[in-house]
Amino acid sequence: MFGKLLIIFIAIPFIEVSLLIKLGSVIGFWPTLFIQLGTGILGATLARVQGFFVWQKITRETQLGRVPTEEMLNGVLILIAGLVLMTPGLLTDLFGFLLLIPGTRNAFKRWLRRQFDQGIHATRETYPKQY
Repeated sequence: MFGKLLIIFIAIPFIEVSLLIKLGSVIGFWPTLFIQLGTGILGATLARVQGFFVWQKITRETQLGRVPTEEMLNGVLILIAGLVLMTPGLLTDLFGFLLLIPGTRNAFKRWLRRQFDQGIHATRETYPKQY
């Protein structure tokens, strides 16, 4: 777990800064700055619109007496997308936009479900009497 956190908090920002410096040397400082500002604004707007639609679906499912698990997971992923799109960087922008596309978001949800299932299965094997 420590290794993953180390990668997230050290390696990814280092790669992001390196890519921004390289992009800035190729196209210039101002175009690079405007790309970063534009993706942040566009990403926040898209996340807000998609979040609104997810909120409506959650409300509808709740009113029908159903647990809105799919919509809640969509909402969390859209929130994550909005957050990473507002951080400067090319890789985080790519990841954020991929989370805003329903098809790739669904693929990521399937991967998350497998991770949850493996975690639950491992917990049941470790503590069998409690389940």
